[in-house]
Amino acid sequence: MGLTISYIIIAIYSLALLLIFFYSLSQLNLLVNYLGYKRRNQDAPKFNLLDPKEIPFVTIQLPIFNEEYVVERLLENIAKIEYPKSKLEIQVLDDSTDDSVHATAAMIAELQKEGLDIQHIRRENREGFKAGALKEGLKIAKGDFIAIFDADFLPGSDWLKKTVPYFKDEEIGVVQTRWGHINRDYSTLTRIQAFALDAHFTLEQVGRNSKGHFINFNGTAGIWRKECIYDAGNWEGDTLTEDLDLSYRAQLKNWKFKYLENVETPAELPVVISAARSQQFRWNKGGAENFRKTVLSVIRAKNIPFKTKFHGVMHLLNSSMFLCVFVVAVLSIPMLYIKNTYGHLGWVFEVTSFFIVSTIILFVCYWFTYKSMQGSSFDNFVDYIKLFFTFFSVALGFSLHNTVAVLEGHMGKRSEFVRTPKFNINSLTDSWKGNKYLAKKLSPNMILEFALMLYFLFGMYSAIPLNDFGLFPFHFMLFLGFGFVFFTSLTAKA
Repeated sequence: MGLTISYIIIAIYSLALLLIFFYSLSQLNLLVNYLGYKRRNQDAPKFNLLDPKEIPFVTIQLPIFNEEYVVERLLENIAKIEYPKSKLEIQVLDDSTDDSVHATAAMIAELQKEGLDIQHIRRENREGFKAGALKEGLKIAKGDFIAIFDADFLPGSDWLKKTVPYFKDEEIGVVQTRWGHINRDYSTLTRIQAFALDAHFTLEQVGRNSKGHFINFNGTAGIWRKECIYDAGNWEGDTLTEDLDLSYRAQLKNWKFKYLENVETPAELPVVISAARSQQFRWNKGGAENFRKTVLSVIRAKNIPFKTKFHGVMHLLNSSMFLCVFVVAVLSIPMLYIKNTYGHLGWVFEVTSFFIVSTIILFVCYWFTYKSMQGSSFDNFVDYIKLFFTFFSVALGFSLHNTVAVLEGHMGKRSEFVRTPKFNINSLTDSWKGNKYLAKKLSPNMILEFALMLYFLFGMYSAIPLNDFGLFPFHFMLFLGFGFVFFTSLTAKA
Protein backbone atom coordinates (compact mmCIF):
# COMPACT_ATOMS: atom_id res chain seq x y z
CA MET A 1 0.00 0.00 0.00
CA GLY A 2 1.54 3.28 -1.14
CA LEU A 3 2.16 6.15 1.24
CA THR A 4 -0.16 8.49 -0.70
CA ILE A 5 -3.05 6.01 -0.51
CA SER A 6 -2.29 5.53 3.18
CA TYR A 7 -2.62 9.27 3.79
CA ILE A 8 -5.96 9.37 1.89
CA ILE A 9 -7.29 6.45 3.98
CA ILE A 10 -6.12 8.14 7.19
CA ALA A 11 -7.82 11.42 6.21
CA ILE A 12 -11.19 9.79 5.37
CA TYR A 13 -11.04 7.56 8.46
CA SER A 14 -10.23 10.51 10.74
CA LEU A 15 -13.00 12.70 9.28
CA ALA A 16 -15.60 9.98 9.80
CA LEU A 17 -14.42 9.45 13.38
CA LEU A 18 -14.60 13.20 14.04
CA LEU A 19 -18.20 13.41 12.79
CA ILE A 20 -19.17 10.46 15.03
CA PHE A 21 -17.46 12.20 17.94
CA PHE A 22 -19.41 15.44 17.34
CA TYR A 23 -22.62 13.40 17.19
CA SER A 24 -21.80 11.74 20.53
CA LEU A 25 -21.11 15.16 22.08
CA SER A 26 -24.52 16.36 20.91
CA GLN A 27 -26.06 13.27 22.57
CA LEU A 28 -24.17 14.07 25.78
CA ASN A 29 -25.56 17.61 25.72
CA LEU A 30 -29.06 16.18 25.24
CA LEU A 31 -28.48 13.95 28.28
CA VAL A 32 -27.62 17.02 30.38
CA ASN A 33 -30.82 18.69 29.10
CA TYR A 34 -32.83 15.54 29.80
CA LEU A 35 -31.61 15.16 33.39
CA GLY A 36 -32.13 18.86 34.09
CA TYR A 37 -35.67 18.76 32.71
CA LYS A 38 -36.57 15.67 34.76
CA ARG A 39 -35.82 17.63 37.93
CA ARG A 40 -38.09 20.55 37.06
CA ASN A 41 -41.82 20.71 37.62
CA GLN A 42 -43.34 21.81 34.35
CA ASP A 43 -46.66 23.64 34.17
CA ALA A 44 -48.54 24.78 31.10
CA PRO A 45 -51.89 26.40 30.25
CA LYS A 46 -54.50 23.76 29.39
CA PHE A 47 -58.02 23.56 28.04
CA ASN A 48 -60.59 22.61 30.68
CA LEU A 49 -62.31 19.70 28.95
CA LEU A 50 -64.96 19.66 31.69
CA ASP A 51 -66.22 22.94 30.23
CA PRO A 52 -68.15 22.19 26.98
CA LYS A 53 -67.19 25.62 25.63
CA GLU A 54 -63.48 24.73 25.77
CA ILE A 55 -63.72 21.35 24.04
CA PRO A 56 -62.29 21.72 20.51
CA PHE A 57 -63.33 19.62 17.50
CA VAL A 58 -60.83 16.84 16.78
CA THR A 59 -60.32 14.76 13.64
CA ILE A 60 -58.52 11.42 13.98
CA GLN A 61 -56.78 10.33 10.77
CA LEU A 62 -55.90 6.66 10.28
CA PRO A 63 -53.73 6.25 7.15
CA ILE A 64 -53.77 2.56 6.14
CA PHE A 65 -52.47 0.50 3.24
CA ASN A 66 -53.12 -3.25 3.01
CA GLU A 67 -53.50 -3.79 6.76
CA GLU A 68 -55.51 -7.02 6.80
CA TYR A 69 -53.94 -8.31 10.02
CA VAL A 70 -54.35 -5.22 12.20
CA VAL A 71 -57.18 -3.07 10.84
CA GLU A 72 -59.84 -4.71 13.02
CA ARG A 73 -57.73 -4.24 16.15
CA LEU A 74 -57.08 -0.62 15.14
CA LEU A 75 -60.74 0.30 14.59
CA GLU A 76 -61.94 -1.49 17.73
CA ASN A 77 -59.35 0.43 19.75
CA ILE A 78 -60.07 3.84 18.19
CA ALA A 79 -63.81 3.34 18.79
CA LYS A 80 -63.04 3.29 22.55
CA ILE A 81 -61.54 6.79 22.55
CA GLU A 82 -63.33 8.90 25.17
CA TYR A 83 -64.32 12.24 23.70
CA PRO A 84 -67.69 13.92 23.05
CA LYS A 85 -69.06 12.36 19.84
CA SER A 86 -70.33 15.74 18.69
CA LYS A 87 -66.73 17.02 18.69
CA LEU A 88 -64.99 14.01 17.11
CA GLU A 89 -64.68 12.57 13.62
CA ILE A 90 -62.56 9.67 12.38
CA GLN A 91 -61.14 9.44 8.86
CA VAL A 92 -59.94 6.04 7.68
CA LEU A 93 -57.60 7.06 4.84
CA ASP A 94 -57.53 3.74 3.02
CA ASP A 95 -55.11 3.42 0.09
CA SER A 96 -55.34 -0.40 0.14
CA THR A 97 -55.12 -2.40 -3.07
CA ASP A 98 -56.13 -5.80 -1.69
CA ASP A 99 -59.24 -7.50 -0.29
CA SER A 100 -58.82 -5.84 3.12
CA VAL A 101 -60.81 -2.89 1.68
CA HIS A 102 -64.09 -4.85 1.92
CA ALA A 103 -63.55 -5.94 5.52
CA THR A 104 -62.57 -2.39 6.48
CA ALA A 105 -65.71 -0.99 4.84
CA ALA A 106 -67.90 -3.49 6.71
CA MET A 107 -66.32 -2.61 10.07
CA ILE A 108 -66.73 1.10 9.42
CA ALA A 109 -70.41 0.58 8.54
CA GLU A 110 -70.95 -1.17 11.89
CA LEU A 111 -69.27 1.66 13.79
CA GLN A 112 -71.39 4.21 11.95
CA LYS A 113 -74.51 2.36 13.16
CA GLU A 114 -73.21 2.82 16.70
CA GLY A 115 -73.27 6.59 16.19
CA LEU A 116 -69.59 7.15 15.50
CA ASP A 117 -68.71 9.85 12.95
CA ILE A 118 -66.31 7.71 10.94
CA GLN A 119 -65.64 7.95 7.20
CA HIS A 120 -63.97 5.52 4.78
CA ILE A 121 -61.93 7.72 2.43
CA ARG A 122 -60.50 6.13 -0.72
CA ARG A 123 -58.31 7.64 -3.45
CA GLU A 124 -57.94 6.64 -7.07
CA ASN A 125 -54.14 6.53 -6.76
CA ARG A 126 -51.42 6.61 -4.07
CA GLU A 127 -49.91 9.90 -5.20
CA GLY A 128 -47.74 11.25 -2.41
CA PHE A 129 -48.19 7.97 -0.49
CA LYS A 130 -48.94 8.60 3.22
CA ALA A 131 -48.39 12.37 2.89
CA GLY A 132 -50.83 12.43 -0.02
CA ALA A 133 -53.47 10.51 1.95
CA LEU A 134 -53.14 12.84 4.96
CA LYS A 135 -53.36 15.90 2.70
CA GLU A 136 -56.45 14.55 0.95
CA GLY A 137 -58.20 13.89 4.25
CA LEU A 138 -57.25 17.33 5.57
CA LYS A 139 -59.26 18.99 2.78
CA ILE A 140 -62.53 17.80 4.33
CA ALA A 141 -61.47 17.44 7.98
CA LYS A 142 -63.88 19.15 10.36
CA GLY A 143 -61.48 19.23 13.30
CA ASP A 144 -59.32 22.14 14.40
CA PHE A 145 -56.85 19.50 15.63
CA ILE A 146 -55.70 16.43 13.70
CA ALA A 147 -54.62 13.30 15.59
CA ILE A 148 -52.76 10.69 13.50
CA PHE A 149 -52.25 6.99 14.22
CA ASP A 150 -50.58 4.35 12.06
CA ALA A 151 -52.34 0.99 11.81
CA ASP A 152 -50.25 -0.75 14.49
CA PHE A 153 -50.80 1.86 17.21
CA LEU A 154 -53.19 1.41 20.14
CA PRO A 155 -53.81 4.70 21.97
CA GLY A 156 -55.46 4.53 25.39
CA SER A 157 -59.10 5.53 25.67
CA ASP A 158 -58.10 8.75 27.48
CA TRP A 159 -55.44 9.70 24.90
CA LEU A 160 -57.23 12.82 23.63
CA LYS A 161 -57.93 13.97 27.19
CA LYS A 162 -54.19 13.85 27.91
CA THR A 163 -53.04 15.63 24.74
CA VAL A 164 -55.68 18.09 23.49
CA PRO A 165 -55.59 20.38 26.60
CA TYR A 166 -52.04 21.57 25.78
CA PHE A 167 -53.29 23.39 22.69
CA LYS A 168 -54.66 26.12 24.95
CA ASP A 169 -51.23 27.69 24.28
CA GLU A 170 -51.85 29.14 20.81
CA GLU A 171 -48.16 28.87 19.88
CA ILE A 172 -48.20 25.06 20.11
CA GLY A 173 -48.59 23.40 16.73
CA VAL A 174 -47.95 19.76 17.67
CA VAL A 175 -48.27 17.52 20.72
CA GLN A 176 -46.26 14.28 20.37
CA THR A 177 -46.44 11.28 22.71
CA ARG A 178 -43.92 8.53 23.47
CA TRP A 179 -44.17 5.20 21.65
CA GLY A 180 -44.60 2.04 23.71
CA HIS A 181 -43.95 -1.52 22.50
CA ILE A 182 -46.51 -4.29 22.98
CA ASN A 183 -44.08 -6.98 21.74
CA ARG A 184 -40.79 -5.69 23.17
CA ASP A 185 -39.69 -9.14 24.43
CA TYR A 186 -40.70 -11.17 21.38
CA SER A 187 -37.14 -11.63 20.08
CA THR A 188 -33.62 -10.18 20.04
CA LEU A 189 -34.67 -8.09 17.04
CA THR A 190 -37.65 -6.52 18.86
CA ARG A 191 -35.61 -5.90 22.03
CA ILE A 192 -32.92 -3.93 20.20
CA GLN A 193 -35.50 -1.95 18.21
CA ALA A 194 -37.27 -1.05 21.45
CA PHE A 195 -33.92 -0.11 23.01
CA ALA A 196 -33.08 2.30 20.17
CA LEU A 197 -36.56 3.83 20.04
CA ASP A 198 -36.66 4.30 23.82
CA ALA A 199 -33.43 6.30 23.59
CA HIS A 200 -34.97 8.50 20.89
CA PHE A 201 -38.22 9.02 22.80
CA THR A 202 -36.52 9.89 26.09
CA LEU A 203 -33.03 11.30 25.64
CA GLU A 204 -33.48 12.94 22.23
CA GLN A 205 -37.08 14.16 22.25
CA VAL A 206 -37.00 15.43 25.85
CA GLY A 207 -33.42 16.69 25.55
CA ARG A 208 -34.25 18.81 22.51
CA ASN A 209 -37.77 19.89 23.48
CA SER A 210 -36.77 20.99 26.99
CA LYS A 211 -34.45 23.65 25.56
CA GLY A 212 -36.66 24.72 22.68
CA HIS A 213 -34.58 22.90 20.04
CA PHE A 214 -36.32 21.37 17.03
CA ILE A 215 -37.93 17.96 17.49
CA ASN A 216 -39.97 15.94 15.06
CA PHE A 217 -43.51 14.70 14.94
CA ASN A 218 -42.93 10.94 14.67
CA GLY A 219 -45.48 10.25 11.95
CA THR A 220 -48.00 8.81 14.41
CA ALA A 221 -49.16 9.02 18.04
CA GLY A 222 -49.27 12.80 17.87
CA ILE A 223 -51.73 15.59 17.18
CA TRP A 224 -51.41 18.68 14.97
CA ARG A 225 -53.13 22.05 15.02
CA LYS A 226 -54.69 22.21 11.55
CA GLU A 227 -53.70 25.88 11.20
CA CYS A 228 -50.06 24.87 11.80
CA ILE A 229 -50.13 22.28 9.00
CA TYR A 230 -51.44 24.84 6.52
CA ASP A 231 -49.13 27.61 7.72
CA ALA A 232 -46.10 25.34 7.30
CA GLY A 233 -47.06 24.52 3.71
CA ASN A 234 -49.10 21.33 4.18
CA TRP A 235 -47.93 17.72 3.71
CA GLU A 236 -45.43 17.09 0.92
CA GLY A 237 -44.52 13.71 -0.52
CA ASP A 238 -41.07 14.55 -1.89
CA THR A 239 -39.26 12.74 0.97
CA LEU A 240 -39.83 9.34 2.58
CA THR A 241 -40.18 10.95 6.01
CA GLU A 242 -42.93 13.49 5.46
CA ASP A 243 -43.29 13.84 9.24
CA LEU A 244 -39.75 15.16 9.73
CA ASP A 245 -40.13 17.46 6.73
CA LEU A 246 -43.32 19.14 7.94
CA SER A 247 -41.98 19.30 11.52
CA TYR A 248 -38.98 21.38 10.46
CA ARG A 249 -41.01 23.63 8.18
CA ALA A 250 -43.43 24.31 11.04
CA GLN A 251 -40.72 25.08 13.60
CA LEU A 252 -38.90 27.34 11.14
CA LYS A 253 -42.16 29.34 11.13
CA ASN A 254 -41.95 29.65 14.94
CA TRP A 255 -44.52 27.00 15.87
CA LYS A 256 -43.76 25.25 19.17
CA PHE A 257 -43.90 21.50 19.71
CA LYS A 258 -44.90 19.87 23.00
CA TYR A 259 -43.49 16.45 23.78
CA LEU A 260 -45.21 14.32 26.46
CA GLU A 261 -42.85 11.65 27.72
CA ASN A 262 -45.39 10.52 30.31
CA VAL A 263 -48.08 9.69 27.73
CA GLU A 264 -47.30 6.31 26.21
CA THR A 265 -48.94 5.13 23.00
CA PRO A 266 -48.37 1.37 22.56
CA ALA A 267 -47.49 -0.04 19.14
CA GLU A 268 -46.17 -3.18 17.51
CA LEU A 269 -42.52 -3.55 16.48
CA PRO A 270 -41.53 -5.39 13.27
CA VAL A 271 -40.76 -9.00 14.19
CA VAL A 272 -39.15 -10.09 10.92
CA ILE A 273 -35.89 -8.64 9.72
CA SER A 274 -37.19 -7.95 6.20
CA ALA A 275 -39.85 -5.68 7.75
CA ALA A 276 -37.23 -4.01 9.95
CA ARG A 277 -35.06 -3.55 6.85
CA SER A 278 -37.82 -1.75 4.92
CA GLN A 279 -38.58 0.48 7.92
CA GLN A 280 -34.89 1.28 8.53
CA PHE A 281 -34.37 2.01 4.83
CA ARG A 282 -37.31 4.44 4.73
CA TRP A 283 -36.33 6.24 7.93
CA ASN A 284 -32.64 6.57 7.02
CA LYS A 285 -33.17 7.56 3.41
CA GLY A 286 -35.87 10.01 4.47
CA GLY A 287 -33.51 11.53 7.03
CA ALA A 288 -30.87 12.11 4.36
CA GLU A 289 -33.50 13.54 1.97
CA ASN A 290 -34.59 15.98 4.65
CA PHE A 291 -30.99 16.99 5.34
CA ARG A 292 -30.65 17.78 1.64
CA LYS A 293 -33.97 19.67 1.59
CA THR A 294 -33.85 21.54 4.89
CA VAL A 295 -30.34 22.01 6.29
CA LEU A 296 -29.62 25.32 4.53
CA SER A 297 -32.94 26.74 5.76
CA VAL A 298 -31.93 25.81 9.32
CA ILE A 299 -28.45 27.33 8.99
CA ARG A 300 -29.72 30.55 7.39
CA ALA A 301 -32.69 31.03 9.75
CA LYS A 302 -32.53 34.36 11.58
CA ASN A 303 -35.11 33.39 14.19
CA ILE A 304 -33.28 30.51 15.91
CA PRO A 305 -30.15 30.57 18.14
CA PHE A 306 -26.85 28.89 17.26
CA LYS A 307 -27.31 25.97 19.67
CA THR A 308 -30.70 25.15 18.16
CA LYS A 309 -29.11 25.27 14.70
CA PHE A 310 -26.33 22.91 15.85
CA HIS A 311 -28.79 20.39 17.25
CA GLY A 312 -30.99 20.78 14.18
CA VAL A 313 -28.08 19.98 11.85
CA MET A 314 -27.03 16.99 13.99
CA HIS A 315 -30.65 15.80 14.09
CA LEU A 316 -30.90 15.97 10.29
CA LEU A 317 -27.54 14.17 10.10
CA ASN A 318 -28.72 11.33 12.39
CA SER A 319 -29.08 8.76 9.64
CA SER A 320 -25.80 9.84 8.03
CA MET A 321 -23.96 8.53 11.09
CA PHE A 322 -24.45 5.05 9.58
CA LEU A 323 -22.37 6.18 6.61
CA CYS A 324 -19.62 7.40 8.96
CA VAL A 325 -19.73 4.15 10.98
CA PHE A 326 -19.57 2.06 7.81
CA VAL A 327 -16.56 4.04 6.54
CA VAL A 328 -14.76 3.63 9.88
CA ALA A 329 -15.53 -0.10 9.91
CA VAL A 330 -14.33 -0.82 6.37
CA LEU A 331 -11.19 1.30 6.69
CA SER A 332 -10.25 -0.05 10.12
CA ILE A 333 -8.48 -3.08 8.61
CA PRO A 334 -6.34 -1.06 6.15
CA MET A 335 -5.59 1.26 9.11
CA LEU A 336 -4.35 -1.73 11.09
CA TYR A 337 -1.89 -2.59 8.32
CA ILE A 338 -0.84 1.05 7.82
CA LYS A 339 0.04 1.30 11.49
CA ASN A 340 2.18 -1.81 11.33
CA THR A 341 3.79 -0.99 7.95
CA TYR A 342 4.69 2.66 8.47
CA GLY A 343 6.03 3.01 11.99
CA HIS A 344 6.20 6.80 11.79
CA LEU A 345 2.42 6.92 11.21
CA GLY A 346 1.62 4.98 14.36
CA TRP A 347 0.62 8.15 16.20
CA VAL A 348 -2.22 8.68 13.72
CA PHE A 349 -3.80 5.50 15.00
CA GLU A 350 -4.58 7.31 18.22
CA VAL A 351 -7.53 8.96 16.46
CA THR A 352 -9.25 5.61 17.11
CA SER A 353 -9.60 6.82 20.70
CA PHE A 354 -12.29 9.18 19.37
CA PHE A 355 -14.41 6.13 18.57
CA ILE A 356 -13.80 4.62 22.01
CA VAL A 357 -14.75 7.90 23.71
CA SER A 358 -17.84 8.19 21.48
CA THR A 359 -18.89 4.66 22.42
CA ILE A 360 -18.42 5.38 26.14
CA ILE A 361 -20.52 8.57 25.81
CA LEU A 362 -23.34 6.67 24.09
CA PHE A 363 -23.10 3.89 26.69
CA VAL A 364 -23.60 6.44 29.49
CA CYS A 365 -26.39 8.31 27.67
CA TYR A 366 -28.36 5.18 26.87
CA TRP A 367 -27.97 3.88 30.44
CA PHE A 368 -29.81 6.91 31.82
CA THR A 369 -32.68 6.43 29.39
CA TYR A 370 -32.77 2.66 30.00
CA LYS A 371 -32.86 2.96 33.79
CA SER A 372 -35.61 5.61 33.64
CA MET A 373 -37.88 2.96 32.11
CA GLN A 374 -36.52 -0.36 33.42
CA GLY A 375 -35.04 0.61 36.81
CA SER A 376 -31.47 1.01 38.07
CA SER A 377 -30.89 -2.22 40.02
CA PHE A 378 -27.64 -4.17 39.59
CA ASP A 379 -29.48 -6.90 37.62
CA ASN A 380 -30.91 -4.24 35.31
CA PHE A 381 -27.43 -2.80 34.78
CA VAL A 382 -26.08 -6.25 33.82
CA ASP A 383 -29.04 -6.70 31.44
CA TYR A 384 -28.32 -3.24 30.05
CA ILE A 385 -24.67 -4.07 29.33
CA LYS A 386 -25.70 -7.19 27.38
CA LEU A 387 -28.43 -5.32 25.53
CA PHE A 388 -26.22 -2.32 24.70
CA PHE A 389 -23.50 -4.44 23.09
CA THR A 390 -26.08 -6.58 21.29
CA PHE A 391 -27.71 -3.40 19.98
CA PHE A 392 -24.30 -1.94 19.05
CA SER A 393 -23.27 -5.07 17.14
CA VAL A 394 -26.55 -5.33 15.23
CA ALA A 395 -26.49 -1.59 14.45
CA LEU A 396 -23.02 -2.17 12.95
CA GLY A 397 -24.49 -5.09 10.99
CA PHE A 398 -27.17 -2.81 9.56
CA SER A 399 -24.59 -0.19 8.56
CA LEU A 400 -24.26 -1.33 4.92
CA HIS A 401 -28.04 -1.48 4.40
CA ASN A 402 -28.55 1.93 6.00
CA THR A 403 -25.54 3.45 4.21
CA VAL A 404 -27.12 2.57 0.86
CA ALA A 405 -30.33 4.30 2.04
CA VAL A 406 -28.42 7.40 3.19
CA LEU A 407 -26.42 7.67 -0.05
CA GLU A 408 -29.60 7.40 -2.13
CA GLY A 409 -31.15 10.15 0.00
CA HIS A 410 -28.18 12.50 -0.33
CA MET A 411 -27.95 11.88 -4.09
CA GLY A 412 -31.65 12.60 -4.61
CA LYS A 413 -32.57 9.17 -5.96
CA ARG A 414 -36.35 8.86 -5.66
CA SER A 415 -38.01 5.64 -4.52
CA GLU A 416 -41.45 4.42 -3.56
CA PHE A 417 -42.75 4.66 0.00
CA VAL A 418 -42.58 1.02 1.16
CA ARG A 419 -44.80 0.56 4.20
CA THR A 420 -43.74 -1.73 7.01
CA PRO A 421 -45.75 -4.98 7.12
CA LYS A 422 -47.85 -5.34 10.29
CA PHE A 423 -48.33 -8.69 12.01
CA ASN A 424 -50.77 -8.43 14.95
CA ILE A 425 -48.11 -9.90 17.25
CA ASN A 426 -49.15 -9.44 20.87
CA SER A 427 -47.43 -12.32 22.67
CA LEU A 428 -44.52 -14.73 22.38
CA THR A 429 -46.85 -17.45 21.07
CA ASP A 430 -48.08 -15.42 18.09
CA SER A 431 -46.48 -16.27 14.75
CA TRP A 432 -45.62 -14.05 11.78
CA LYS A 433 -45.38 -16.96 9.35
CA GLY A 434 -47.85 -16.84 6.51
CA ASN A 435 -48.08 -13.05 6.48
CA LYS A 436 -48.84 -12.31 2.84
CA TYR A 437 -47.31 -8.81 2.91
CA LEU A 438 -43.79 -9.98 3.67
CA ALA A 439 -41.09 -9.57 1.03
CA LYS A 440 -40.55 -12.88 -0.73
CA LYS A 441 -37.21 -11.94 -2.25
CA LEU A 442 -33.95 -11.82 -0.37
CA SER A 443 -32.20 -8.47 -0.22
CA PRO A 444 -29.33 -8.23 -2.73
CA ASN A 445 -27.33 -6.56 0.04
CA MET A 446 -27.18 -9.92 1.79
CA ILE A 447 -24.34 -11.13 -0.44
CA LEU A 448 -22.29 -8.09 0.56
CA GLU A 449 -23.25 -8.56 4.23
CA PHE A 450 -21.95 -12.14 4.09
CA ALA A 451 -18.75 -10.89 2.42
CA LEU A 452 -18.35 -8.24 5.13
CA MET A 453 -18.81 -10.88 7.83
CA LEU A 454 -15.84 -12.76 6.30
CA TYR A 455 -13.92 -9.49 5.88
CA PHE A 456 -14.13 -8.73 9.59
CA LEU A 457 -13.26 -12.35 10.41
CA PHE A 458 -10.08 -11.62 8.43
CA GLY A 459 -9.66 -8.46 10.51
CA MET A 460 -9.79 -10.55 13.68
CA TYR A 461 -7.26 -12.99 12.22
CA SER A 462 -4.95 -10.10 11.21
CA ALA A 463 -4.47 -9.22 14.86
CA ILE A 464 -2.52 -12.48 15.38
CA PRO A 465 0.39 -12.12 12.85
CA LEU A 466 0.57 -8.36 13.49
CA ASN A 467 0.43 -8.93 17.26
CA ASP A 468 -1.92 -5.94 17.51
CA PHE A 469 -5.24 -6.65 19.23
CA GLY A 470 -6.39 -3.03 19.64
CA LEU A 471 -9.17 -3.37 17.05
CA PHE A 472 -10.01 -7.01 17.78
CA PRO A 473 -13.15 -6.22 19.89
CA PHE A 474 -14.43 -3.84 17.19
CA HIS A 475 -13.90 -6.41 14.43
CA PHE A 476 -15.50 -9.10 16.59
CA MET A 477 -18.64 -6.96 17.04
CA LEU A 478 -18.72 -6.24 13.31
CA PHE A 479 -18.36 -9.96 12.56
CA LEU A 480 -21.25 -10.77 14.93
CA GLY A 481 -23.40 -7.90 13.63
CA PHE A 482 -23.09 -8.72 9.95
CA GLY A 483 -23.45 -12.41 10.78
CA PHE A 484 -26.68 -11.73 12.70
CA VAL A 485 -28.17 -9.62 9.91
CA PHE A 486 -27.14 -12.12 7.20
CA PHE A 487 -28.28 -15.32 8.90
CA THR A 488 -31.48 -13.80 10.30
CA SER A 489 -32.37 -12.52 6.83
CA LEU A 490 -31.59 -15.94 5.35
CA THR A 491 -33.74 -17.90 7.80
CA ALA A 492 -36.63 -15.46 8.30
CA LYS A 493 -38.17 -15.52 4.84
CA ALA A 494 -41.92 -15.82 4.61
